Amino acid sequence: MRIRFLLALMTLGISAFAYAQNLEKGKEINSTCAGCHGEFGQGGSRGEYPRIGGQGAKYLESQLKAFRARTRVNIPMYPYTQERELPNEDIKDVSAYLASIELPTKWPVFKDTDDALTRLTLTERVMIIPRVTGNLANGEVIYQKKCVTCHSPTGMGRGMFPMLVGQYTSYLKRQMEKYVKGERSHDEEDVGGILDTLKEEDMQDILAYITSIQEQQ
Repeated sequence: MRIRFLLALMTLGISAFAYAQNLEKGKEINSTCAGCHGEFGQGGSRGEYPRIGGQGAKYLESQLKAFRARTRVNIPMYPYTQERELPNEDIKDVSAYLASIELPTKWPVFKDTDDALTRLTLTERVMIIPRVTGNLANGEVIYQKKCVTCHSPTGMGRGMFPMLVGQYTSYLKRQMEKYVKGERSHDEEDVGGILDTLKEEDMQDILAYITSIQEQQ
């Protein structure tokens, strides 16, 4: 009896894990997201639509649920995140799929045998964010002191906190302004006041530093 119970639990665990990692289902769901965020989650319109490809799955899940609960204000996202359109299982699948996407930061080297479609597809996946002006030394000091705990030394994020490196600078700046104005709340209340302590030029320096550490893969 005990053995059958344990086997049943193991089966349920494996099934749940497999469903949570259903990347094919996530890819299918992403076809709706691609209208704004691109086929590979690379975003577009110079940052009007942020990059979501390569972001952490936990962060993506939390933001989709925040849109649904309207604790994060974004009217265009509301209809797509309602329970009937995007239940929790689908949120996990599309988040896992998007997190699995790798967007290179270096232009591809083509083979002579690559056709036009292959060349176009490889090129569209490249994600190079232009460097922006600012005091890199000051930006590094502030980032390492105030941002590194949540967003990691490399800016790749961790857990519930997003990747910053490789994100559109215009989008990041817009979000920073929203945090300062109180239009967007931090996911963790105890870190909510960090940006309020910075001058505008300090925030620009942080953005400059972030664009300077994008790894060339």
